[in-house]
Amino acid sequence: MSKEFLVGAVKAIVAQSRGGDVEGSYDAYAKLYNAPEFGANKPEDQRQALKLLILAKRFGAQPARLIEAHRAAIPALTELVSTHNEAEDYEMLGICHLLIGNEGAASNMFRQGLALERAKNPASDLCGRLMTRVAAI
Repeated sequence: MSKEFLVGAVKAIVAQSRGGDVEGSYDAYAKLYNAPEFGANKPEDQRQALKLLILAKRFGAQPARLIEAHRAAIPALTELVSTHNEAEDYEMLGICHLLIGNEGAASNMFRQGLALERAKNPASDLCGRLMTRVAAI
């Protein structure tokens, strides 16, 4: 999957969501994250595609298709975490685990990300978000 294909897929998903088919966009995200070629993209490009779904603000009940899209993101995020060991990847992986009901794994991910970010920049916004997430569990 080339970067151009990834960008095209993400643009189509965003357009689908803005066009009113939010549930369908969740399926499209899951399909994108499950594509074997997804992992062939640069880590920063993968992160951008993952952030669009995972870091979006939502309120109320979470639809099953949204939960499944987050579940589909877990393998890609697990690979990013194990390969690059970046705090932002731990945060996103923790959010996915939290949404699918695995609070123990979520807490672990948030704590590991917090330890990394504290060592790097204890005054960062990410450090603050991770502290909030750890305290909330």
